[in-house]
Amino acid sequence: MYSSFVLASFASLLASIPSVFAGFSSSSQSNLAIYWGQNSYNQGTGSLAQQRLSYYCANTEFNIIPLAFLITIANPSLNFANAGNNCTAISGSNLFYCPQLEQDIAECQSTYGKTILLSVGGSTYSEGGFSSSAAAVTAANNLWSIFGPPVSGSSSPRPFGNSVIDGFDFDFESTVSNMVPFANQLRSLMTASTSTTGKSYFLTAAPQCPYPDASDGAMLAGAVYFDAIWVQFYNNYCGLQSFTVGSSTQNNFNYATWDNWAKTVSLNPNVKIMLGIPGNTGAAGSGYESGSTLASIISYCKSFSSFGGVMIWDMSQVYANSGFLSSVSSDLGLPPSGGGGGTTTTTKIATPTTLTTVTKTTASPTTTPTGSGTVAQWGQCGGIGYTGPTVCQSPYTCVANSQWWSQCE
Repeated sequence: MYSSFVLASFASLLASIPSVFAGFSSSSQSNLAIYWGQNSYNQGTGSLAQQRLSYYCANTEFNIIPLAFLITIANPSLNFANAGNNCTAISGSNLFYCPQLEQDIAECQSTYGKTILLSVGGSTYSEGGFSSSAAAVTAANNLWSIFGPPVSGSSSPRPFGNSVIDGFDFDFESTVSNMVPFANQLRSLMTASTSTTGKSYFLTAAPQCPYPDASDGAMLAGAVYFDAIWVQFYNNYCGLQSFTVGSSTQNNFNYATWDNWAKTVSLNPNVKIMLGIPGNTGAAGSGYESGSTLASIISYCKSFSSFGGVMIWDMSQVYANSGFLSSVSSDLGLPPSGGGGGTTTTTKIATPTTLTTVTKTTASPTTTPTGSGTVAQWGQCGGIGYTGPTVCQSPYTCVANSQWWSQCE
């Protein structure tokens, strides 16, 4: 028999899950996508090297993770930088099977509500698209058999095993041909699967900020139904650095142009445009901004009804840039996360019918501490609104149990 306190606490925990762990929302201005897979901070070992996907998913400050990249389409191949070290080649294909990713994708989706996309392209993509519409449709069918729901008896290679992504992202950096039939066939396959299973799928793109985009122009010309696009406002004259703080009208910074595209050209009248930004000073060439300037840019973009949030390149850069993610999350109006990418431990809590696994992450202070000294075992050391000491007495570590409460264990 469980006490009324335990039952009430469990009910409260369940009630909080939808608001804390939620994937992409077409009605929100607070979506936050961060690319994972390229280890662009370029650390081979240590805490700043790219970690496995599940390491990041407990952090509630972002809700979308595009996996970067599927670097060839005709004969599909993946490149996930150091994460590929945990994969093994699949005979008869250019793909590899990644048991960690099979586990992590499922965990990130079911436990943490993350939307997991597969990003197609990247800077090294050089196939140029397809020679014909028929070839494009064939390629889309092939990708769906590889990354969509598994089909009994199929011989298609499955890099993610039985895990199924939530859709595709297009990041083409050069001119491509016959992408409209490719994208529309993927959309058709995803829609058909949704009608059968009820699972939602999404299609996104990452154009450069100059309009119209040289790579994605044909798809964006009212030909493909996108759920969201995250415009890369960096490495171009129209990037973040061209924003004029305090001005209600902008010249080179052209978010207004993309808003007009959303309202007058996009096949999806409710498409969301997300502000694409670098996650660190050297993350993506020119255009990095932070602090009050970035806050002003986000505030300006929020004034447009098409605004859907922020996209950041990339996870390794963000986690090497202390405080940046929390700042962006705060600018979007999101609560601080209980997770920040520290050491993860697992414990079990009793529920009326089963044992539920709760992942807890080494906490960082969510407010500026005003207290001094150290905290004894089981004492509070962090959480929203907490202003006391954050250092635990040896040998204990400050562990986040929720965004509201961290304690020394």
